Amino acid sequence: MSKKILVETSARHVHLSQEDLETLFGAGAVLHNKKELSQPGQYACEERVDIVGPKRTLTGVSVLGPTRKATQAEISLTDARSIGVSVPTRESGDLAGSAPLTLKGPAGQVELKEGLIAAKRHIHTTPEDAAVLGVKDKDVVGVKIESAERTAVLYDVVVRVSESFATAMHIDTDESNACGGGELYGEIVK
Repeated sequence: MSKKILVETSARHVHLSQEDLETLFGAGAVLHNKKELSQPGQYACEERVDIVGPKRTLTGVSVLGPTRKATQAEISLTDARSIGVSVPTRESGDLAGSAPLTLKGPAGQVELKEGLIAAKRHIHTTPEDAAVLGVKDKDVVGVKIESAERTAVLYDVVVRVSESFATAMHIDTDESNACGGGELYGEIVK
């Protein structure tokens, strides 16, 4: 493997529990795979929901599958400001004390006391690629992302190592736009 890491933009999205999926889409609802994502077993779904905030609503937000133990939504800080909420920056799944979340679907609405976050930038990698990159699980690193006009170094990037991952870095739309967008690659800096 090269020491260059593919950098992918993770746009706003929702992960649903089976219970909340059925509340939003009806009893017995299942997710329908629209497109495989880079991480093995993960996919974008045909289903979409609205994230309701006090100022406005983000409509048609992608649902990612498969279902999870707990429902959560990941949005950018710009999204959060636009809908009138304050969200913590967290790793996916770290929901304790996160912002309240209201989701609306075609069959109903879900109101949760927590579940809305801005995802912490992170690198998914295999143990083999982690060895080449010189990192281990839970390391926090900087990554230089080169682009034609907006090269940047992003710090506070969490490394997540697992046999079930494909090596890629995930940043949100705000971060991607700041780096110039398009096809991006990064390199760990220490």
